[in-house]
Amino acid sequence: MSHLKILQSYAKRSPESFPASILFGHSAKNITIFDGFPKSKFHFLVLPRASETDLSLSDLGSLHALLKADKSKAKEVVAALADDARGVRGDIEREMVKHYGFKWDVWTGFHAAPSMVHLHLHVLSADLCSDKLKHKKHYNSFHPKLGFFLHLDDVLSWFDAEPTYYEHMVSMKKLHLLIVLKEGLTCFHCYKEMKNIPILKDHLQEEWDKLATKASRKRKRKGESADVAVPEEKGLSDQEKTLKRAKSEATENVEA
Repeated sequence: MSHLKILQSYAKRSPESFPASILFGHSAKNITIFDGFPKSKFHFLVLPRASETDLSLSDLGSLHALLKADKSKAKEVVAALADDARGVRGDIEREMVKHYGFKWDVWTGFHAAPSMVHLHLHVLSADLCSDKLKHKKHYNSFHPKLGFFLHLDDVLSWFDAEPTYYEHMVSMKKLHLLIVLKEGLTCFHCYKEMKNIPILKDHLQEEWDKLATKASRKRKRKGESADVAVPEEKGLSDQEKTLKRAKSEATENVEA
C-alpha cells in the first residue's frame, strides 16, 4: 500500500484493531493517532472514520474535497473533528504541565494541500521543535501565518460566512498554495529571517527555552518545584513519553 494512502486505510479500520503505538484514542466518529513524523514536541492527527458517515472516501480525501461535497455534511464532519480535537488539546496541556510545569500554545488545523490522502486534523504544540522537522516545506507547512496551515477556527467560520466567500475558499488553487512552501524561513515567534533549517531549528529551540526558563522562574516565585520531569522518562521525547503511557494503559486494560 502506498504510504500516501495509509491514513485512508486507518479510517476504514475498527479502533480495536490498532496497536497502542498508533492509536491514541477514538470516538464514535473519529480516531486520533500519533503523528508518525511529529513536527513538534506533541503532534497528533484526528481522522474521520469512514464507517461513520455517508460521505464517500473520495469526499473525505482532503479538506478541499470535503468542502466541495454537501456543505451541511461537511460542517458536521469538521465540527466532530473539532470536538475530539478539544479533548486532545486538553491531553497535550496536561502532559505539558506534567513534564515542564507550564502550558504553551497548541495549534489545531488542516494543511491546505496535504500530501496524504484522507482528511486529517493536526493537533500539535506550538514549538516546531522536533528532529523530524528537516526541510523548509515541513516548517512552512505549519507556520501559523503563511496560509498553508489553515486554523480550525478559521475553517469553521467559513460555514457561516457569505456564500461567495465560502465558494472562494473552496476554489483555492493548489499551485498557489504549494508556492507558499518555498517561501523564506521566518521565525513564527519574532519573524526574524533565517538562512537555513539548522539555524532556524537552533533558534526555535532557543525561543522555546526562553518560555521554559520564564515558566521555571514563575514556579520558583510561587514556591513550586522546578523539577517536573518523571525521572525514569528523562531523555525520552514528549511523543515517546505519551506513547509509553498509552502502551502501559493498554496493557493494564488487557490484564483487567
